[in-house]
Amino acid sequence: MSYQPSYRPGNATSSLAVVSLVFGIVTWFLLPFIGALVAIVCGHLARGEIRRSPIDNRMEGDGMAVAGLVLGYVQLGFCVLAGLLLMAVLFFGFAVAGWH
Repeated sequence: MSYQPSYRPGNATSSLAVVSLVFGIVTWFLLPFIGALVAIVCGHLARGEIRRSPIDNRMEGDGMAVAGLVLGYVQLGFCVLAGLLLMAVLFFGFAVAGWH
């Protein structure tokens, strides 16, 4: 009697989760604002897609989606802070210089 190992294919990984993680990493090097937006949108879409997948064949990639969301939100926060700092420097710089 020969033993045949059973083979069960792995669950599919959400491609949106992969895109979210990739753009979450890329946003720190190449595309600061736009990459963050793509990472955030794809991360939320991926988490919804994973939650809606059937329980017996649950999609994988929730961790990647969360990592992309965190990287995207942190970078977006830095972009907003940098924009506010730039506006403050320009405003107070012009005020000190006597521009009206």
